Amino acid sequence: MPIYVYEVVLPDDSGGEQFEVIQPMSAAALTTHPDTGEPVRRVFGTPNAPRAWTDSQARSATSDKNLGSKGFTKYVKTGDGTYEKAAGSGPKQIKRK
Repeated sequence: MPIYVYEVVLPDDSGGEQFEVIQPMSAAALTTHPDTGEPVRRVFGTPNAPRAWTDSQARSATSDKNLGSKGFTKYVKTGDGTYEKAAGSGPKQIKRK
């Protein structure tokens, strides 16, 4: 369900406090504040449309430099049960017993 933004209509017809309401698209717009009963109107804002995720964005987000700066540690398998650190902090090597 979408999130709608409403604002309280002040006596001089200017906008007051804003609040969000989750309601179905089929529901009528609110005319009064659900808690206080004050008159309200729906505020139209910029739509939040999802963007396409590209391969270059994925490579950038999971790069060794970016992972290390975000506090993650990345290990790369170098042998049978052996992993070496590629990014971040932690032990240089992990070996499975």
